[in-house]
Amino acid sequence: MKIARRVTYLLAAASAFFVTTGSLSGVAAADTPPTPLYRSAQAAFVSGHNAAGMRDLERMVAAAPANPQTLALQAIWADYAGDLITRETAFNRLNAVDPGMAAGARGVLGAIGAGVGTLPNPLPSLIGPQTALVVLGYGLLPNGAMRPELVNRLQAAWLQAVAAPNSPIVVTGGAPQNGVPEAAAMAGWLIGHGIPASRVLVEDRSGSTVQNALFSTRIMRDRGIGSAVVITSPNHIRRAVTDFIVAGTRVVGAMTSPNEIISQLVPPSKTAQRGIYLDATHTFLPNSG
Repeated sequence: MKIARRVTYLLAAASAFFVTTGSLSGVAAADTPPTPLYRSAQAAFVSGHNAAGMRDLERMVAAAPANPQTLALQAIWADYAGDLITRETAFNRLNAVDPGMAAGARGVLGAIGAGVGTLPNPLPSLIGPQTALVVLGYGLLPNGAMRPELVNRLQAAWLQAVAAPNSPIVVTGGAPQNGVPEAAAMAGWLIGHGIPASRVLVEDRSGSTVQNALFSTRIMRDRGIGSAVVITSPNHIRRAVTDFIVAGTRVVGAMTSPNEIISQLVPPSKTAQRGIYLDATHTFLPNSG
C-alpha cells in the first residue's frame, strides 16, 4: 500500500507540473540544438556507451553554451549516466539562461521517476467524465487486421470504459496497413463491442509513443479534458506514462492487460531506462531528435 501511495503521489506531482506550467508549448519554440551531434550522443547512449554520449553533449554545449535546449539535454542525460556533478552544473547554467526551461527539465526527471515507479495494473479506476481513457495503438498486420497484443489493450480499455461510462475514449495510432490506421481499427473494435461512437475520439496521425502523447494531449486540451488513464501493454506502460506526463497530460491511472504482468512488476534497471529517457527528451523537446 505504501508503494502504491508513493507512485500515486509521484504521478500527481509530476503531472501537475506540466499541466500548470504549460512549459511544453514554450519549449517547442526554442532554438534547435546541433542535431547531428545530439544524434551521435543518442546513439552512444542507446548502445550503452555513456561516456561517449556525455563527450558529445560536452561538445554540443561548448558549441552553443547559451542554448537552453543543449543545457537541458545535457542535464537530463547526465542524470541517466549518473553524473550528478555535470547534471547540477548544467542546471545551474540553464537556470541563469532560461529558468522556465530549467524547471521544465527538472520536471522531466520527475516524470521519468513517476513513470519508472508505475506498476502495471489490470484493474479499472473509478474516474469521472473529465478524465479520458487513452488507448495506445500497436502495429497492424499487413492486411489491416489487429494483432493479438492490440486486442489485449482494447479488452483492458473496454473493461475500464464499462467501469467509467461517462469518460471519453481516445484511441491513438497511425501507421496505416492496407489503408487502415491503427486508431480506426481500434475505434471499430470498441464500437463493435458496444461502446457508443460518440465516446470515441480518434487520433490517427501518430507513428510513435511520443506522438501518441503529444497528439492525444492536444485533442484532450481542445475538449477541456483535464486528465487521463493511459492504457497499454505491461511492458510499455512506464514509457507511455512518462511521455504523457511530459506532454502535459495529468495521468491519474495506468491500466494494462493482464498478460505477462508478473514479469513487469519489477522496476527497470537504470540501463533498461534508456528508452524512457530517450522518449522523454523527444517529448519535451520535439525538435531535438
